[in-house]
Amino acid sequence: MVKYPELERLIAVVEYLRDPEKGCPWDLKQTHHSLLKHLIEEAYEFVVATECEHVEGMKEELGDLLLQILLHTTIAKESGVFDLEAIAKGLADKLIYRHEHVFGKNLPSERLSASEALKRWDAMKSKEKAKEKLEQKQLIDETYLSFPGLLSAYKIGKRSHKIDFDWGNLADVVMKVEEEWSELKAELLSAEKGLDVSDNIEEELGDFLFTVSQLSRHLDLNPEECLRKANLKFFRRFQVMQNLIAEDGGHFLSLDMESKEKYWERAKRICKGMV
Repeated sequence: MVKYPELERLIAVVEYLRDPEKGCPWDLKQTHHSLLKHLIEEAYEFVVATECEHVEGMKEELGDLLLQILLHTTIAKESGVFDLEAIAKGLADKLIYRHEHVFGKNLPSERLSASEALKRWDAMKSKEKAKEKLEQKQLIDETYLSFPGLLSAYKIGKRSHKIDFDWGNLADVVMKVEEEWSELKAELLSAEKGLDVSDNIEEELGDFLFTVSQLSRHLDLNPEECLRKANLKFFRRFQVMQNLIAEDGGHFLSLDMESKEKYWERAKRICKGMV
């Protein structure tokens, strides 16, 4: 069995940080709930490092993500709920069970393709969840709320489609998007007139984003992926724009908006391969 001394040292370090007498006040103050935002942030930072193909960044962000996992497991261990060993055992058992085509007694005569392996995985997962589904009272339960906003809306929409509660065609979804946009614009006009409609704007903007998420689903696109790619595109263009300004001896913060727009258009052409 392979040993991981540095992993054991890391676990000991994290547990020491949570020591009631000698630990760090900040780490001791943390709870599962207070750490959630950090867990999500670290996961996204790893995604960015991966998409930028920054290997050192990937390694660092995985380390930060591992820290969050160890903090959660340490907190759970302190309260006697579960520990890292229980998590590892549960995961190993699940992987072995769902990879029947790898660990099972009756292995397939030929090596499965990736798509065939995924079908086997889904089949075993369905067996696991069969009892849960029979006992489930809510057709859409709170687990769908555990994802980032756009992804949560997307998954709620997918589930709604499965239980036959969805728009019949793309045109109907587009019409709904336009309807929500009109309602949002109406609230914005009210705000311009001096009315206090901030709560209404928040609600209508949320409805609009939810409906846009359903539009992306009907286009077979993941809204979270679409937005992430748009963010990355903006980031890269902005970097190019800053470099162009620096090459001309200028500084972004000292430029007026018209000059910034000109550099932005140049950056867009460069990013598209058009010099």
